[in-house]
Amino acid sequence: MTSIVDIANYALNTLGATNITTLDENSKAARIINQRYESVRDTVFRAHPWNCLLRRAELAKESTAPEFGYANQYALPTDPFCLRVLEFSNGTLSYPQDNMTSNSGGPVFVIEGRKLLTDEGIAKIKYVGRVTDPQQYEANLTETLAAKLAMEIAYALTGSNSIVQLTASLYDQKLKEARFVDGTEGAPQRIEASEFIEARL
Repeated sequence: MTSIVDIANYALNTLGATNITTLDENSKAARIINQRYESVRDTVFRAHPWNCLLRRAELAKESTAPEFGYANQYALPTDPFCLRVLEFSNGTLSYPQDNMTSNSGGPVFVIEGRKLLTDEGIAKIKYVGRVTDPQQYEANLTETLAAKLAMEIAYALTGSNSIVQLTASLYDQKLKEARFVDGTEGAPQRIEASEFIEARL
C-alpha cells in the first residue's frame, strides 16, 4: 500500500538522503516535504491526463447567470476537486481538449474562478481530479510524482545545482514513460493547454 511517506522516501532515496518515518517528525526533510508536497502533487496531476485521476461529471447549473458574455454558469466539481477540464459535452455534442470551439468560432466555455461559463443548457465534463489517496495511484504516477518531489526539494536538502539538474532529467524521463504507458491504455499522451481551460484552475 503506497502512502505519502513512501513517495517522500522514494524522493529522498533519489537524493541519497535519509528516510523519514512520518511527515510530522522533527527533521529538515519532513518539514520541507510538508511545505511542498501538495503543490508538487497538483503540478504533476496537471501535467498529464493520468488514467487513474480521470473523472466525469454533469455540472449543476447556478441559479444566477453571469453578468455578461454567457447565458449560464456551472459549479466545477469539488469531490474530487477539478484541476483540469479535458472534455466538454452539452449532452448531444462532445468537444475534446484539442477542439473546444463553438460554431461562432469562440470557446464553448470559459472558466472563471470555480465556475464554468457557457451558453449551453447542459454541461458535462471529463476532468483531472485531485485524488489525494496515493493507494489509488498507478505505479507510473507514483514514480513521476516522487521524481518531481525530488527535483523540488533537491537544492534545499543538498545545495547542489548539479543534483537539481539530474533530478529534473529524471522527472522528464518518468513523465515521458508515463505518457507512453497511459497512451497505450486509451488516454491522450499530451495535454495541449488552452487558455480558457487553464484559466484560474
